[in-house]
Amino acid sequence: MPRKLHLNAFLMNTGHHEASWRLPESDPYAHVSLEHYVRLARTAERGTFDSLFLADGPQLWNTVAQRPAGALEPLTLLTALATATEHIGLIATASTSYNSPYNLARRFASLDIISGGRAGWNVVTTAGAEAARNFGLDAEPAHAERYARAAEFLDVALKLWDSWEDDTIVADKAAGVWGDDARIHPPRHRGTYFSVEGALNVPRGPQGYPLLVQAGSSEDGKRFAARYAEAVFTAQQTLADAQDFYADLKARTAAAGRDPEHLKVLPGIVPVIGSTEAEALARERQLEDHIVHKHGVRRLEELLRLGPGSLVLDAELPDGLPSEDAIEGAKSRYTLIVELARRERLTVRQLIGRLGGGRGHLTFAGTPEQVADTIERWFSLGAADGFNIMPPVLPSGLDTFVDHVVPILRARGLLRTEYGPRQTLRERYGLPRPANQHLTGVPALV
Repeated sequence: MPRKLHLNAFLMNTGHHEASWRLPESDPYAHVSLEHYVRLARTAERGTFDSLFLADGPQLWNTVAQRPAGALEPLTLLTALATATEHIGLIATASTSYNSPYNLARRFASLDIISGGRAGWNVVTTAGAEAARNFGLDAEPAHAERYARAAEFLDVALKLWDSWEDDTIVADKAAGVWGDDARIHPPRHRGTYFSVEGALNVPRGPQGYPLLVQAGSSEDGKRFAARYAEAVFTAQQTLADAQDFYADLKARTAAAGRDPEHLKVLPGIVPVIGSTEAEALARERQLEDHIVHKHGVRRLEELLRLGPGSLVLDAELPDGLPSEDAIEGAKSRYTLIVELARRERLTVRQLIGRLGGGRGHLTFAGTPEQVADTIERWFSLGAADGFNIMPPVLPSGLDTFVDHVVPILRARGLLRTEYGPRQTLRERYGLPRPANQHLTGVPALV
């Protein structure tokens, strides 16, 4: 059977472009509107997307002056969206740095049960001193330590999801036996970062485990993905870089003893779409014209670990920037942005314009046919298994993609025309339901 694209709708308040909220069509309060997200979820489901994705972090992003700030807690929001949709997957970001395995495993198991097997977890190791200070730390933990904690966190979560056998519930009314205690397997975990004794207080979900997603592209991130991830969200600027990343990650997955087909690579793309190329470029310019550059300069100085006043709008990045090895947070994004600026000799103003739409993800302005051509080229040339679609403006950008790009992808045989029978998110990704490690004696995901 020919490969089919996996499409994920990355939903972010009024859109991914930082100036999207300033357009006449935009609702500045959309970030806390359930109706807004229900509409987006139903649009993505009409486009037969595999899943929705919500980013998150335990800190206030940006300044409240720059763009809509703050966000509804994603597991809560996705639980509401589960009742408004039927097929589409529901992926939430949750940090292993500032959560506990028991509580988070319970919340994802609950979402999986409520949604009928559509839950996914974007596993992140939160970077940044701002988040650390919200949890009583003076500074963020080192990059390698965050990933070591994440590995143990996920191992514990897998043990918890397996702590109930599938047939634990007997429901024998005549005998007065509701469940079989012999089929409960407490983790009794004692590790470097966590001590977790008892079984989960939620039964094993329809999928066994939620779909496990990862978004880091550093060396630590790729090692983690090869061991655990079933989908990887990545930012790549060129086809060649995307091909290299794809081949490397698939090889690492095989070396970890896993089937490379059980890991899907989904680069982000920010499509600015017009009925003609000129119209698309005009829309792109309209968004760039609404950028407030002082905000972009401040954020870029923070990301590059530069002091205030270090960057000049109409000059290129200065020499002597820190190496990636000296960066403890967002290593891969740091490298991508610096390489983009150096490769294309962008001024700070131009770089802010390029980052304003997708924060380092591929931004593309063109007709529906041109957008479909780019997607097909990357998909067919070993750079992607699908894409993380990041509309620059919402809801209009998602409407346009579903109404005008999706029919082209369907006509080319790249995307399903309907969902068909009800499936779990794992089944839609072609993944088996994990066996219970307490029965097989084999650690999870090996």
